[in-house]
Amino acid sequence: MLLAPRARAAQPLWLQLPPTPGLPKAERSGHAPVNGIKLWYAVFGQGEPVVFLHGGLANADYWGLQVPAVARDRQVIVLDSRGHGRSTRDDRPYGYDLMADDVVALLDFLNIPKAAIVGWSDGGILGLDLAIRHPGRVTKVFAFAANTDPSGVMDGVEKNPTFAAFIARAGGEYRTLSATPGAYTAFVDAISKMWATQPNWTDAQLSSVRTPILVADGDHDEAIKRPHTEMIAARIPGAGLLMLPWTSHFSFLQDPAQFTWHVQHFLSKQP
Repeated sequence: MLLAPRARAAQPLWLQLPPTPGLPKAERSGHAPVNGIKLWYAVFGQGEPVVFLHGGLANADYWGLQVPAVARDRQVIVLDSRGHGRSTRDDRPYGYDLMADDVVALLDFLNIPKAAIVGWSDGGILGLDLAIRHPGRVTKVFAFAANTDPSGVMDGVEKNPTFAAFIARAGGEYRTLSATPGAYTAFVDAISKMWATQPNWTDAQLSSVRTPILVADGDHDEAIKRPHTEMIAARIPGAGLLMLPWTSHFSFLQDPAQFTWHVQHFLSKQP
């Protein structure tokens, strides 16, 4: 008797790259004139402010699964980092300090004295940059999949199938959203120059942080070395460490309920 072939097991979460979600309707959005560029932003909800910062090559739409839940009891601000998504850039080289200063300038534009930060990858790095250089402007930082020097990034990550699929997807999104749709290759080259040398913080800089920090990552991250993530949490006084199971660099897409719960728990936790 012929037997039907067994169905193939579902691909593990950490190997999946779910679709980029869309953002809900914003209460207000636009382009803020900051630091010589036009920085796209959107605001949702009311309450204590929290800024969501996306990863390199991406855009604010990637937070579409987190914003509705968090905006139920907080004011959520998302933005496209300079040169990303709907934001423009000038001729200055990309740098984390410069992009962190853009975030501070946006807070000034929105008349927000200080805010919590939730950052993914480059966004997590920006959160740490703000805690180091602008501690008076941030209340706490959820730093997901960040690194504090280039050695924390796995060699050849761009060849990993999941990460390569993200890079290709980001190219299509760039061509759809950007005011310079034909410049994606040049954009990636410029960002890659930053990644090659930045960030490059010393132990002294990390140990100087007094902002409450939760260092988080997926336990199958294809981009950031786990010992590096553990080192960041160990170097920052009082920092927590969270490894999200069965997910990767794209945990917020792969298991959004888990990711969002931990974000909300961290934001509501009293010092």
